[in-house]
Amino acid sequence: MEVLLGALLLGGLVLGPEAEAFTYVDPRPSLWAEAKWQPEPWTDVQLRCHAFWDTQDFQLFRDGVALEPVRLAEPGHDHPFPLGTGTAARGLYRCRSGGPSQWTGLSNLVEVTGTEALPPPSLSAEPVSWITSGLNTTLLCRGALRGVTFLLRREGDKDFLEVAEAPTDAKAIFPVHAAGNYTCSYRTHSGGAPSEPSAAVSLEELAAPPAPQLSPGSSAALVVRPGTKVTLTCVAPLSGVTFELRRGGEAVLVPMSSTSPDRVFFHLGEPAPAHSGLYTCRYQLRTPGAAWSADSAPAELLLSDWTLPAPELSAEPADLSLAPGALVRLRCVAPRAGLRFALLRDVGSWSRVQRSLLPAGPEALFELRDVWLRDSANYSCVYVDPEPPFAGSAPSALVQLRVDGPPPRPQLRPLWHGVVAPGRDAVLHCESGVSDVAFELLRDGEEVEVVRSWASGPGADLVLTYVGPQHAGNYSCRYRSGWPQPFLSELSDPVELRVAVS
Repeated sequence: MEVLLGALLLGGLVLGPEAEAFTYVDPRPSLWAEAKWQPEPWTDVQLRCHAFWDTQDFQLFRDGVALEPVRLAEPGHDHPFPLGTGTAARGLYRCRSGGPSQWTGLSNLVEVTGTEALPPPSLSAEPVSWITSGLNTTLLCRGALRGVTFLLRREGDKDFLEVAEAPTDAKAIFPVHAAGNYTCSYRTHSGGAPSEPSAAVSLEELAAPPAPQLSPGSSAALVVRPGTKVTLTCVAPLSGVTFELRRGGEAVLVPMSSTSPDRVFFHLGEPAPAHSGLYTCRYQLRTPGAAWSADSAPAELLLSDWTLPAPELSAEPADLSLAPGALVRLRCVAPRAGLRFALLRDVGSWSRVQRSLLPAGPEALFELRDVWLRDSANYSCVYVDPEPPFAGSAPSALVQLRVDGPPPRPQLRPLWHGVVAPGRDAVLHCESGVSDVAFELLRDGEEVEVVRSWASGPGADLVLTYVGPQHAGNYSCRYRSGWPQPFLSELSDPVELRVAVS
């Protein structure tokens, strides 16, 4: 019988069917400002809320507070909200559409200063923040006013690099061909002063595109029974590219499929011993003469037929009912040297490779540091000869590890100082020290329904969007996981959010 042992050194191995592709339509409306700019700025200001679908219901928000909703006599795509003139119109605005039973999310933010100073636009790079041969990199400058002239500037240049008219839009797209730090601004008429500049965007010039990721989201491989098909997933940082799977520096031709233009699934089927080795992937832009990207981090594929004797696995300390924070050493001993060892963690009907080692001698020492509840499991180990014919062992006897006590308590810190201006976002960072968990934000002990975040790393930003006086209070965070066993952390210490009086 053959058993596949996929040991990930730096990448990940995904096994099984791919998720089905889906298309998401964002129904949130768009909001922009309209005003008379000559001879005085901010005269007769009105905001226009444009819905994705026809609707009778629109609602404007000012400084995080909802104003009275408007119901039209007939369904339409947009609705104007007159604001007045000058400083009376000052505020941070959003809108929504759809009606009381099915309101959309909030639109983009529009800042009305009500003075001669125009609020800055935003600048972003599309599709990536680097330049290379064959790639059409652009900078998108987006404001809140329609019918303005957008201006692009590169750091170190005396004059504006590009000028773009936007008679019916609130954005402009600039093609860029050189590295540098860029900002954009806009002016409302030919004699007007430019707005405040956007935040800078840095573009880097690369001889070749950066490496993709091979099988992201899987921190370890799986040991599977015969008949299981193996699929490696390669993800690029942009869409519309050609992918290639490689082993030992050579291209490997296998069936491919995709559910998204930025990734591909390489179907290895049921690999044979000859398929052992280090796999990488790369991609190429679909333009003549484009360079291949750097190779991804490798995934090592080892095959075992379970014909060799099982190794012996022992633990230090011998008492494996542990308190959180302890150090555990698991020693796997084989009959000879020159073997690849893998530590396995039993997860239901299959096993996950925690780590793999190629020691100089006949034994491998695996260390589990700062163990906690999630480390509770049954462990075993196997070994594989990395040379043909790639014979491998049966698994060792199980060692059961149990850790008592709650998961580490998270810490919450605000990413602002003092009070938060109404209409701005309030960002809180929840740090757990634990990866692959879902974070939740709570106010006065009650969960804030719309503020959750899953993170592969040990922390996440939790964002309160467009805060108003109703958001003031004491916030804390926690994290949870349902795999491999469910747990829920304690609450962090509270952080007070104070919202300024507008």
